[in-house]
Amino acid sequence: MAKREIKEWELVYTDWDPEQQPLREALCTLGNGQIATRGAFEEAGAGASHYPGTYLAGGYNRLETPVEGHVLGNEDLVNFPNWLPLTFRPVGGDWFHIDDVRIDEFSQRLDVYRGVLHRHVRFADAEERRFTLATRRFVHMRSPHLTGIEWTLTSHDWTGEIELRSSIDGGVVNANVDRYSDLNNEHLEVLECGFEGDDAFYLTVRTNQSRIRMTQAARTRVFDGQDPIAVDRTRDRTDASAGQILTVACRRNKPLRVEKIAAIHTSKDFAISESRKQACKGIRRAATFTSLLEDHMEEWEQLWSHADIVLSDGDVETQFMLRLHIFHLLQTASPNTIDRDVGVPARGWHGEAYRGHVFWDELFIFPFLTLRLPELTRSLLMYRYRRMPEARVLAAEEGFDGAMYPWQSGSDGSEESQVLHLNPRSGRWVEDETNIQRHVNVAIAYNVWQYYQATGDMEFLSHYGAEMLLELARFWASIATYDADRDRYEIRGVMGPDEFHTGYPWADEPGLNNNAYTNVMAVWLLRTACSVIDLLDETRREHLRAGIDLADEELVRWRQISSKMFVPFHADDIISQFEGYEKLEEFDWDGYREEYGDIQRLDRILEAEDDDVNRYKASKQADVLMLFYLFSSEQLVSLFDHMGYVFDPAVIPKNIEYYIRRTSHGSTLSRVVHSWVLARADRGGAWQLFRDALRSDVDDIQGGTTHEGIHLGAMAGTVDLIQRVHTGLEMRDEVLWFNPLLPYELSDVRLRLRYRGHWLSVRLTDDKLSVTFDRGPSPAAEIGFRDTVVELHQGETHDFTL
Repeated sequence: MAKREIKEWELVYTDWDPEQQPLREALCTLGNGQIATRGAFEEAGAGASHYPGTYLAGGYNRLETPVEGHVLGNEDLVNFPNWLPLTFRPVGGDWFHIDDVRIDEFSQRLDVYRGVLHRHVRFADAEERRFTLATRRFVHMRSPHLTGIEWTLTSHDWTGEIELRSSIDGGVVNANVDRYSDLNNEHLEVLECGFEGDDAFYLTVRTNQSRIRMTQAARTRVFDGQDPIAVDRTRDRTDASAGQILTVACRRNKPLRVEKIAAIHTSKDFAISESRKQACKGIRRAATFTSLLEDHMEEWEQLWSHADIVLSDGDVETQFMLRLHIFHLLQTASPNTIDRDVGVPARGWHGEAYRGHVFWDELFIFPFLTLRLPELTRSLLMYRYRRMPEARVLAAEEGFDGAMYPWQSGSDGSEESQVLHLNPRSGRWVEDETNIQRHVNVAIAYNVWQYYQATGDMEFLSHYGAEMLLELARFWASIATYDADRDRYEIRGVMGPDEFHTGYPWADEPGLNNNAYTNVMAVWLLRTACSVIDLLDETRREHLRAGIDLADEELVRWRQISSKMFVPFHADDIISQFEGYEKLEEFDWDGYREEYGDIQRLDRILEAEDDDVNRYKASKQADVLMLFYLFSSEQLVSLFDHMGYVFDPAVIPKNIEYYIRRTSHGSTLSRVVHSWVLARADRGGAWQLFRDALRSDVDDIQGGTTHEGIHLGAMAGTVDLIQRVHTGLEMRDEVLWFNPLLPYELSDVRLRLRYRGHWLSVRLTDDKLSVTFDRGPSPAAEIGFRDTVVELHQGETHDFTL
C-alpha cells in the first residue's frame, strides 16, 4: 500500500512507488486554465512508470488509422513538447534518474493552496555518492504563459564538477492511454530549435493537421543562494530537442540552486505576430523563480478567498479532498480561460483519456463556477454558442430541425464520438453507438438557463442564450413523433446517460424509445423556451424570431408536444428508464461480484463473455435518478402535471431504491447523483456515497483510469453536494433559496457565493443559517428560506433558525 499523508491543504506521498507513479502524475498535474503539465519528474522521459505530458487548452489534432476495415479518424488532445527535462551527473558519471539510484528518503508534496509541487529525494548513485535533491514547480496562474522549476541540489560527501542538462523535448507522442496504442499518435512536427542569448533556448512545433504552432523557450541559471554563478555552457541540440549542458563546481554540503523558467506561446494566443518571437521575448523578460512564485501564490490566494468551502469540524481527509477537487477545477478552467474559445473536457487537461473531448459533464461543473466566476461560465457557454452553426448542420444531416450538438465535441463542434472502441478485457474492437446520447442537448440548455438564473445576465440571454434555447427546443420538437394510439408524443432511437443500454436485445438497430430522463428534460426545455421569448424586449424578440424564422405555429406545437409527452412507468409507480425496460432480465449481482469483485464496468465483462449488458436491468449510472438530481419535487410535480400525469413525490424514495439496487457505478458521476438523491431520505447512506465519490480519483477506485486524466465532473459534483444539496440552495423567481439539511458528520460549513452580482458569505450549522451580504452592485439581495423571503442590504447579516 502506498504511503500517503493528507493535510488540510496538502497531499503528501512519503515513498517512491513506481506502480503508483502514473496515478500520482495525474493527481499532481499543475495547470492555469491554458497550459497543464503532469506531475512527472524532471529527469524522466516517457516510459515504464513515467509519462510527462504538457497540454494546451483546446489544442487538438486529427489523425486517421485503419482498423478492421474501417478508417478511424480521431481528434485528440495533443501531448505537446516536454519543457521539464532537467538532470545532472558528476562529470564522467551517469545522468541522474530516480529509477537508477538507491533512495534513502523520498517525499512528493502537492500544495493546493499555493499551486506548487514539491519533491524531496535523498539518494546514492552507483558510485555511492550521496545527494539530496529538493524541487519546486509551478505553472503560473497570473502569467499563464510562464512555468518554472527550482532545484536545490546538495552533495553530502563529494566535491567535484557536475554537469546539468536542461532541454525541451519535441520528440513526444500521445501514449497516455493503452487502449489507443494501435492508433496513430504522432501529432507534432518540429519546425525549428535554436538558442536565445547565452542562457536560453527554444523549440517550435506544429500539429500536422490542425496547424497549431507552439514555441517553448527556456532559461536555465545556477545560483549560490540568491547570487548567480557563472557556468560553462555547451549547446545540446538534436532534430527534436534543444537544450544546454551547464558545467559547475559542486562542493560538499554546499547547496546549488538551479532555476529553469519556460515561456510557452502558441498560434492560438492573442496579440502576437509569431509564437517564436513572443516566447523568446517572454523568456528574456521573465523574472526570477522566487519573484514569479510569489506572484503565482498571491493569485492562488485570491482564488481561494472566493472558492474555498470550509468544513470546520469535518475530518482532515474530507476537507482536503474537497479542496483537491476545487483545485483541479480551477486548474482546468480559470480566469485565464475566459475568451479562449475552449470547453471543459471531461478529464481535465490532465491526460489523454476521452481524447480531451467535451461531453455533458458541464452539467456538473458549471454550478461551482457560476456561483463564483460567472464570467468564466459565460465564456464556456460561448464555446457552445460559436459551434451552433455546426450543430445546425448535424441536425439537418439527421433529418431534424434546429441545432443538435454532438455527444463529443472538440475543436469545431463536429461529432467526435468513436465509431469503434477497444474493450481491453476481450481485446476486441466493438461498435460504439454512444453518439445517440441526444440528452447533451438538454444539458446545454439547462446550463444556459441556470447561468441566467444565477446572474440575471440579460445581455447574454438576449444575444446568445435565447437563440441557443430556441434552436435546441426546435430540435427536440422535430425529434418527437406523434403516436395516435396513445395520443402522446414520443422520442425514439436515443440513449440516456446510462451508457450500458445502447439498444434493445431483440432489435437490430441501436437506440431506445422514450428514455424517461430524455423525455422529461425535453418537456422542461420546450416550456422554458416558450417562457424565454417573453423575457426579451420587443425589438430583440422580433429580430431573433425573424433571424431564425420562428413562427407562431412552432410555439403552438412546442406547447402541444410538452403537454402530451409520453413517459413510461412500470411496477407500481416506478418510472421506467426507457420503454420496455421491464422486459429485461434481472442480473445476478451477487454471483458476478463473487466471481469478479469489481464489476463497475459490467459492460466490458459481459462483452468479454460474449454476452450483452443490453439484456439486463443493470445500469452504469441510473439516469432516472438524474431527474431527482436536477429538479426539486415541486418542479417534478409541475412537469408531470403539465404532461397530464399524476406524480406523487412520495414515490421518489421507491424509485431511488429500485435503481440503486440495479446500478454498478461504472461512471464516477453515479455516486455523486446517488448521494444527491439520498441526501434527505438516507443521510448516512448519502454520506458514504459522497465519501466514495471523493475517493474516486485519489484512490483510483475504477482500477487504473485516473492516470489517463482526472474525472472532472465527479470532482465538481462532490463540491456541489456541499454547495447546493446540504444548503438546499435553489435559484428561482429571482430569489436565492435555502432549505438546509447537513449530514450527521458535519455541523459547520462556510462558503462564499456570487449571486446576481452580490458576494454573499454563508455559514450553516446544526441550528442556524447565516447569510451576509458582503458587497454587490444593487441595493438589496433577495434571500429565501423555506417560505420566507428577506431583503439583505450591503453589510447586513440575517440569521435563520433551523
